[in-house]
Amino acid sequence: MKRAKFLFGAASGLALIATSGSIFSQACASDILANAGPDVKNRVLVLINMQGGNDGLNTVVPYGSPEYYQYRPKIGIPAEAVVPINRDIGLNPALTALKPFYDKGTLAIVQGVGYPDPNHSHFRSGEIWQTAQPTTYERTGWLGRYLDKDERSSSSLFRAAALSELLPEVLIADYVDVPVISSLNGYGLRSDRNNAQRHAFTDLAGDERLAFTSPFLTRIAQLQTDAQQSSAALPGLLSHYTAQATYPNTHIGQSLALAAKMIGSNLGTKIVYVQHGSFDTHVGQRATQDRLLTELAVALSAFYQDLDAHGNTQRTLTMTFSEFGRRVPENANAGTDHGEAAPLCLLGPVRGGIYGEHPSLTALNNGNLAYTVDFRSVYATVLERWLGVSATPILGSNYPLLRFV
Repeated sequence: MKRAKFLFGAASGLALIATSGSIFSQACASDILANAGPDVKNRVLVLINMQGGNDGLNTVVPYGSPEYYQYRPKIGIPAEAVVPINRDIGLNPALTALKPFYDKGTLAIVQGVGYPDPNHSHFRSGEIWQTAQPTTYERTGWLGRYLDKDERSSSSLFRAAALSELLPEVLIADYVDVPVISSLNGYGLRSDRNNAQRHAFTDLAGDERLAFTSPFLTRIAQLQTDAQQSSAALPGLLSHYTAQATYPNTHIGQSLALAAKMIGSNLGTKIVYVQHGSFDTHVGQRATQDRLLTELAVALSAFYQDLDAHGNTQRTLTMTFSEFGRRVPENANAGTDHGEAAPLCLLGPVRGGIYGEHPSLTALNNGNLAYTVDFRSVYATVLERWLGVSATPILGSNYPLLRFV
C-alpha cells in the first residue's frame, strides 16, 4: 500500500473511533466497583501466554487415574515422579519450583478451562481467548477494553506493555495505544491493530502528498514524538531499579526481569503481557514441554522473589493461558495434537488451591477433555475482584465468579 493511502486509511479509522476529546483519551465511562478498595489503582496483572497450546494433562497430572497411563503409555509422567498435590493430581516435576507457592497458598490452579464448541485452530482459538468472544469476530481484546473503560489507569504511555515482538490482540483497544517492548534497547511503538508492524509516522502534518486534511494528523504526529521520547527515556526510568533475584538467561526469564523493573519503577503500569513457547508439541512432547515448563517455573520463582524484595508481591497477580490444551491420547510421534480444555494458573495474592472440576478421562469429547469452567468466568473474576471493574460491559455477559481472589 502506498504511504499516502496507508495514512488516509489509518487516520480515517482513528476518526471513526473518536467520540469526544482526544482520540487517544479514555473516553468511556468507568464501571468501577464500589467495594474495590483504594489499593486497586496500584494493582498489576501479568499475563503469560503459553503459545502453541500447552498440554494440560502433562502439566497438572492426573496420576491417580489409570486411564491417563492407558492413553499415554510413552509420554505419561510416571506416578513416582509427579509432585503430588493430593492423591489424584500433581504437578509435572518440571514445575517443582512452583510447589512452594502452592504450599504457601499463593498458587491457584483452575482445572478444565475452555469454552463451548471449541476451535482447534491456533489462530482462531488464540483470537477467541484474547478477545473473549467465541462466536463473533471482535476487533479489541478483553484487556484492551478494560484499559478503555478504567479511568484510574495511568496517563503514562506505559499503563500497559507487551513484552513481545508484536502487539497481541488481548491489548488492542479503541482509545489506548499500548507499546510493544521486545527488549529494553529495542523498544518502539508497534501498536498496529492488524498485528503487523506499522510504518513509522514521519513528518505527517507536513506531508504534501496527502489528498485531504485531518484534525487528527497533529495528534498522530505527537503520538510518534511521544513514542520516540519515551523510547529514549525508558532505560533511564528503569535504571534505578536493582533486581534482588537471579533470573535465568532464558527468554521468559529476561521478560519477567523486565516486567519486575517496570512494576517496581512506578511507571503507572497496570498490565504486562509476556509470551512463552511454543508448546505445539506434535512430536517428542516430553523433551520440549518439560524444558519450557522448567523455564517458566524457575523464571516465576525468581520474579516473585524479586517482587517480594521490593514490596510488590501483594500488588502483582500473574495468570497463565494457552489457546487450547492437547488431545488425551498420545500420537504415533510421542506427541499430542490440538485439543480442548486445560488448566491455567494464577500466582500471587490469591486464595491458593484447586478450582473447578478435573475433566473426566472416561467421558471424552471425541478424544478431548470436555471443559468444566468457562474461561470467561476466570476473566470476570480477574476483572471484578482484582482490577476492580465491572466485567459485564467488557465480556458482554455475566459469568459466574470464582473464589481464587
